[in-house]
Amino acid sequence: MEKLILFIAEQWLLVAALLSCLMLLSFHESRRAGRALTPQQVVNLVNQEKALMIDLRDKAEYNKGHILDAVHLPFAKLDKEIDRVAGDKEQPLVLICKLGQHSSAAGKKLAALGYSNVHRLKGGVSEWQALQMPLVKG
Repeated sequence: MEKLILFIAEQWLLVAALLSCLMLLSFHESRRAGRALTPQQVVNLVNQEKALMIDLRDKAEYNKGHILDAVHLPFAKLDKEIDRVAGDKEQPLVLICKLGQHSSAAGKKLAALGYSNVHRLKGGVSEWQALQMPLVKG
């Protein structure tokens, strides 16, 4: 432990450069998946730009409660059925999952398929519920 502290003290410039690179890599990876939006920003995007909300959860979770007008497209079927759901690759898309993790992976897939206006619901449906926003059941 002493050697590590000594190394950091002597090579602080290298350590700072490494930390900067890690932060930039993390930032770059998160941007590739699409911009993370708060529930309020999602509502604004839907109202102003007619964004399409895509719920990536499985059928049982979707039926327990989903955001009004969200299209159900399970994460496992995303590659095969995205063109049926969202034909226009310029249309704003908001990806929704339970906690926000699947939407990140889905955002990367959609970016690779040429969708240019992809966003993610930050915190997923859990964050939506925490802010007491309405859900539709069934």
